[in-house]
Amino acid sequence: MNSRQRRGVILLILSVLCALGAFAGVLSVVNDVKSKVGPEVTAYRLKSDIEPYTELGAAQFEKIEMPERWLSENAVTDLSQVRGKIAVTKLKAGSLLQTDMIVDTPALRPGQQEVAIMIDAATGVAGKITPGSSVNVYATFEGQREGDPDQSKIIVTNAKVIDVGELTSLKPDEESRDREPTDAVPITFALSTIDAQRITYAESFARRVRLALVAPGGDTTVPDKDRTYELAKDK
Repeated sequence: MNSRQRRGVILLILSVLCALGAFAGVLSVVNDVKSKVGPEVTAYRLKSDIEPYTELGAAQFEKIEMPERWLSENAVTDLSQVRGKIAVTKLKAGSLLQTDMIVDTPALRPGQQEVAIMIDAATGVAGKITPGSSVNVYATFEGQREGDPDQSKIIVTNAKVIDVGELTSLKPDEESRDREPTDAVPITFALSTIDAQRITYAESFARRVRLALVAPGGDTTVPDKDRTYELAKDK
């Protein structure tokens, strides 16, 4: 190997070493940036302004990714946290959603009261009724006089469920036709005065009380002519 070839080899080695040094420098900078920024996490931003006391839903927010270290401790990172919540104050479009912006939806509105009744676990919507559900309440009554037909009536429509209790075993009423123990669940509703009277009357005097779960956003209006059912009048 002559002197010119040796110089070429040395220059090649120096070039490789310089390239490795540059690569190490870039890698060091990237690692330094990562150490300062940290991993990214999910956050949620308001799509538009939201008025105070408005009920919140997932469609009002957009998902974004941002460095975890830049996110405040009370930032909302899971939209399930807005379920059953309302805005505390007016929320501005583009703002990051935080837990101090939202509160639980009040259980009762002006003019409402809490009413709890026991619902037979076999005749309710087992396992599907949860706080926040809306239900129609059906009650079956015996005919008032001998020979009168039994009737099924819709007692209350769009009753708001605010609490579902634990399954309880009830002893049979001596005056009842049922002689077997019954499993029942206490359901608490937010109702107007007249609906509270209707539902407690049904619990006391109806043969059966059933709950029909109403689909979210569904039409809960039931015409008066459709609120009472008799088998003999079914066409």
